[in-house]
Amino acid sequence: MGCFHSTTAESQSVKQQNVGKYTMPDERNKHEGTWLQWPHNFTYGKGHKEKLEAIWIEMTAALSEGENVHIIAYDKYEKEYIYDLLYDEGIDMDKIDFYIVPTDDVWARDTAPIFVYDKDNNIKLMDWGFNGWGKKTPYKKDAQIANRLGKQLEKERIDLNEVVLEGGAFELDGNGTFLSTRSAVTNKNRNPEFSEAEIEEYIEEYLGATNFIWLDGVPNQDITDFHIDGFAKFYDKSTIVTMKGDDLEEWGVSIKDMNTLMKAKNVAGKPYKFVYLPISKNNVVLNSGENLGYKGSYINYYIGNTVVLVPNYNDPNDQKANDIIQKLYPDRKVIGIDVRELYKDGGMIHCVTQQQPVNLQ
Repeated sequence: MGCFHSTTAESQSVKQQNVGKYTMPDERNKHEGTWLQWPHNFTYGKGHKEKLEAIWIEMTAALSEGENVHIIAYDKYEKEYIYDLLYDEGIDMDKIDFYIVPTDDVWARDTAPIFVYDKDNNIKLMDWGFNGWGKKTPYKKDAQIANRLGKQLEKERIDLNEVVLEGGAFELDGNGTFLSTRSAVTNKNRNPEFSEAEIEEYIEEYLGATNFIWLDGVPNQDITDFHIDGFAKFYDKSTIVTMKGDDLEEWGVSIKDMNTLMKAKNVAGKPYKFVYLPISKNNVVLNSGENLGYKGSYINYYIGNTVVLVPNYNDPNDQKANDIIQKLYPDRKVIGIDVRELYKDGGMIHCVTQQQPVNLQ
């Protein structure tokens, strides 16, 4: 909720493992697959999944062209329902598999496990704590996803439940830098027992970051308390994708945070370069005619093996944003996905996807 191609990138990730115990590969690195939590009606009632599942079908169809898609289904009946839905869409079902895990919601970036390499390049499941973005929504089932999946996948789970850290709350540049907002991490509704320095120690040990860029963020601006993946994303170790000043201001970013972001330096002490995406031209309007009263971000995109999935809003700026992103990733096909029904609930594409890297063994 608003809530990273080559063998060179992979070898960089491996080299960097001397910093901490584990390395989270860059989103641009080759995936074994992508994890999706399929929408259902058990938490929010009848009609919820029906409004969202066209987005999930589109994501599954696009991603399955270049990687496996691992779908978390609420129960065996939902699994059969989803299978039939995808089969009828003509999707290659050899690229799809299913895991039955009861969930509260769809936000895989925040609630699915984070897949990392250990020092020997074995894949492990990292299970950070999750408490519904400060106990704002039902979360007890989602908090157990990594534990339940670890057993089904028979992979070691690293239990970090003492620290609440959602995947959408931080960005890594693949070279030792961690970018985040205090409002979504050091906020007392997440981690009342830990100081910022103590949280940094965890991040250094388990995610290998030594260079920290903290923006203050905005508590209660949205349900996530201002996740970074709504407005800033590392393109590589020297470049950040974000918005221009006026659009950041529209998004709610303070002048102080803008200055911090624009003056940020990488682990080598060099200033980052910037690529700017627009914000949607208009406030987002649903098919029903309902005006959400706020604009949409294109930065919450997801990089697959052969595609880049970009949130679109039936807006004049959709094509502009898609074209800029296409130039950034010339070896992948940009696919704009209308996320308006999901955006109404506070999230976009990156918020509902989680990558699993290839096995390097």
